[in-house]
Amino acid sequence: MNIQSPAAIPQTVMKFALLLLGLAATALAEDLCQQPTPVDMAKAAGVTLPKSPWHLINIWWDFDKPVEHFTSLEIDVTIDRDVPADYNLYVSPCGIAKINDLQFYGGLQTNINGWPDKVSRERVFPGKGAIFSRWSSDKKTPIGLDHVRTAGDDCVVESAGYEGEFASVRRPFAWTKGTYTYQISKGDSETVNGVECTWFKCSVKDAQGGLHEVGSLRFEGSDFTFWAKHSAFVEVYSTAKIPNSGIPKINITFGWPRLNGHKATLKRASAYYPHDTGPAAPDCAWVKPDGEACRVEIGPIFQRDEAKRRHDLPIKLADGQ
Repeated sequence: MNIQSPAAIPQTVMKFALLLLGLAATALAEDLCQQPTPVDMAKAAGVTLPKSPWHLINIWWDFDKPVEHFTSLEIDVTIDRDVPADYNLYVSPCGIAKINDLQFYGGLQTNINGWPDKVSRERVFPGKGAIFSRWSSDKKTPIGLDHVRTAGDDCVVESAGYEGEFASVRRPFAWTKGTYTYQISKGDSETVNGVECTWFKCSVKDAQGGLHEVGSLRFEGSDFTFWAKHSAFVEVYSTAKIPNSGIPKINITFGWPRLNGHKATLKRASAYYPHDTGPAAPDCAWVKPDGEACRVEIGPIFQRDEAKRRHDLPIKLADGQ
């Protein structure tokens, strides 16, 4: 029998204790977003859960005026922890945007889904990724997949009318905690049925400078004016894969919108928490000013004072900008 010396025993115990601590830390790191279920949190708060999807917050930036000759939109977003793919979380730095009154949006999702090509209608779920979608001019006239260019064979697409007639491209991208820049940039033009059209490309840049191209969408026109505002939002959505997602505890920070390479001239920034009208959601989020950025803090469900459902966000540019 190999009997350890008394001096060796504490070292062995220490190594075992450190191993246990490491395993515990790993287990905790698996889901730093975890909270009680939405049903349990709603019950504790004394509220009724609305039907999903849950549009938790909207941030609005109001500009001095529309931006003419639009060529690019950039907005930074920082996610403070890893979000497991068993949540349906949509972080949208481009919540509502309009060029020549044509509406588009996009961002990062924990579970993108769509059709694997322009022929198939079988829905697939490739996991985390980024999306870029646009609507038809009146949201009633169908818009086909000829308005979509994919950036790779792993992209998925969709054209449907369940949220107004839209066309969309989505691409897998294993985003984690960190800072990303969501970008829309003007590309090449073409004439379609006598109408001049322009392609706009969507990309996501990571903190190391790596560029992840998502795909492109075609818009009618050649010279574009970006409207006099911008929006970002955070949403907990529903899919066939995960019909009832939990609400992750997380902080998400949105930077100052940049148009044509410059920070937009701002009149006002504000927050809105949808509830009784529009896309309703349980109250579980606050938006706070953070220098020139807006920080979204999502946690337990609570009852919000209705007087605070809309409020200003007194952000300001750093000195010298």
